[in-house]
Amino acid sequence: MARKKGQAPSAIAAQNRRARYDYAIEETIEAGIALVGTEVKSLRQGHASINECYAGEKEGELYLFNAYIPEYQSASRNNHEPRRPRKLLLHKRQIAKLVAAQQRQGMTLVPLSVYFNERGRAKVELALAHGKQRHDKRHATKERDWKMQKARLLRDKA
Repeated sequence: MARKKGQAPSAIAAQNRRARYDYAIEETIEAGIALVGTEVKSLRQGHASINECYAGEKEGELYLFNAYIPEYQSASRNNHEPRRPRKLLLHKRQIAKLVAAQQRQGMTLVPLSVYFNERGRAKVELALAHGKQRHDKRHATKERDWKMQKARLLRDKA
């Protein structure tokens, strides 16, 4: 299920801000994530990192690889492993579509953010994207600078 445009996630636990700079995003998808109790508590504290994280297929399911959710400090010996693969919860048709896009079109599944929705469930916003070349990044930077300069000129004129 894709989040409606303009609808903000209620509590962001982790963000990958560099993803929009490094990747040209084609489509975004909201997916659930299977977590254990100590991971949820650690996420709620906001100590997670998804900067080097990616999603991929393993045994017919989608998993989130290399996401860092640190161990919960107040937990006993039943703590979780910080970089374990975490299963993404999607419908089979969605999984098939995303895996096909990865294999056929050479696209990448990049997580943009991990957040808690209104019901308190942990969700991941995934982007189906392809990597930008260096000249594309320069063009995006140039475009952003021009928009800022234009806004500054209009503000000073008024």
